[in-house]
Amino acid sequence: MPEYRRIKIKGGTYFFTVVTYARRAILTDEPLRGALRQGIQTVRQAMPFIIEAWVLLPDHLHAIWTLPENDDNFASRWAIIKRSVTRQCCPPVEQGKTISHSHAKRGEIQVWQRRFWDHLIRDETDFQRHFDYIHWNPVKHGYVQQVKDWPYSTFPRFVAQGLYPPDWGGINEENADISFGE
Repeated sequence: MPEYRRIKIKGGTYFFTVVTYARRAILTDEPLRGALRQGIQTVRQAMPFIIEAWVLLPDHLHAIWTLPENDDNFASRWAIIKRSVTRQCCPPVEQGKTISHSHAKRGEIQVWQRRFWDHLIRDETDFQRHFDYIHWNPVKHGYVQQVKDWPYSTFPRFVAQGLYPPDWGGINEENADISFGE
């Protein structure tokens, strides 16, 4: 198996993509949303971090986190969150599902893909592009025609703070350079 190398900077700000196993559309279901919220709260109490932006879609999520200045351990945070969600939700999620040999061998339930994508935010421009990308994502995937209509993101918080106009991200991409893939 290849060794994945991650860029780790203490106190860094990171963009993440975390995906469900086989891209199952389960993350916006209430049991998983609640379990995810609980898992994040639990981790943040023991291993603090700031959630800069967030969007939850049915089969994946994107987030930007900033870690404390003496900490670069985002992998453990994600592992605990994913494990917590799986433990809370595996009976309703896994009912009638077949577990692969690889997952069974490790005692894993198939809620999440094993790995996640991370990207170290390099500068303010990089931050803004990822910030916009997160909020545009429900429109990109066709869940809504306007960003403001998606209920599972931090967009309303930033409208209230005046960082976005309420009509940002309508039915075209003219508001931001959000062209990079996921």
